[in-house]
Amino acid sequence: MNKIISGSLAPAEKAQGKKELFARLIGGGWIFLLLLALIATFSFLRPEQFGSAYNLSQLAINAAILLVLSVGQTWVIVAAGIDLSVGAVLVFSSVVSAQVMLALTGASGTTFGTTDAGWGIIAIGSLVAVFAGALWGLVNGVLVAVARIPALIVTLGTFGMALGLAQIFSGGVDVRAMPERLVEVLGSGDLAGVPLLVIVAIIVVAVAAFVLHLTRFGLHTFALGSNLEALRRAGINVRIRLIAIYMISGALAGVAAVMSNARFSTTTISGHAMDNLATISAVVLGGTSLFGGIGSVAGTVIGVFIPIILLNGFVILGIPPFWQTVAMGAVLILAVWIDQLKRRARERS
Repeated sequence: MNKIISGSLAPAEKAQGKKELFARLIGGGWIFLLLLALIATFSFLRPEQFGSAYNLSQLAINAAILLVLSVGQTWVIVAAGIDLSVGAVLVFSSVVSAQVMLALTGASGTTFGTTDAGWGIIAIGSLVAVFAGALWGLVNGVLVAVARIPALIVTLGTFGMALGLAQIFSGGVDVRAMPERLVEVLGSGDLAGVPLLVIVAIIVVAVAAFVLHLTRFGLHTFALGSNLEALRRAGINVRIRLIAIYMISGALAGVAAVMSNARFSTTTISGHAMDNLATISAVVLGGTSLFGGIGSVAGTVIGVFIPIILLNGFVILGIPPFWQTVAMGAVLILAVWIDQLKRRARERS
């Protein structure tokens, strides 16, 4: 009997072992290998166009705003939450910031072109954007942590509220006048050949990675996603931590709003409707688990560049950009499947 049982279980155990090994081998680094493969492929097929300094600079600039948003989303998902409001919060913050700067320069909200606002006004407008984003994060955090409403519902609701209020405040018309200094310096300027927008994104990534991975607050963030009850029994104020995490996500959306205003020299009310899904995709592609407790800012950086390089490469090769959506959908499903494999392997071990 024992031989029959052992003989019948051996193949199943062996198959399960192979699945766990597969998950461990590719779970952490496969998306980085995919990124390298994409870069190598497009560089080989179109070396002059794809590998040019101008194209690489544009790739980095295109990634900068999405990367700042995705860093905030990383914090939320690591804590086993979700934030669908980031794109709308960006729009709201950009509109409020632009209108404050116009009001301080004495111009109307529909003025076209640039204004001569000084750095003091620009600083005030930037702080307003960050504060507005953090305020929406506070609303999200309180409703999730205190009212205990599911994060999916809360952030979907604030997505509509933030976008609707932005349209009400602006009359549904983009503010098309930004301070000339903001546009020329932050939007188009560079430092030692590196665009300032990219430098801002690098600073955000560095600070966020340090706090998330090397501080007690970061440790508590991972604990929120992996073992909430243990954190609570350790005497940690779970509600305050969760509220702070959503405020970080909102504040970073405010930072992204300033970057967006500087780059495009206008608010973009209709241009960020899909940012929530784009950030979630980037975070998941980067190896952060949708179930919380596992993730990294470095992985998110890699996840952000996958769709951007795909789209850029498809355009250079003359492939319709619609195929980028198809490819990204397939890669995202693969990422979630691998995440589930890793999770099952951890549960069995």
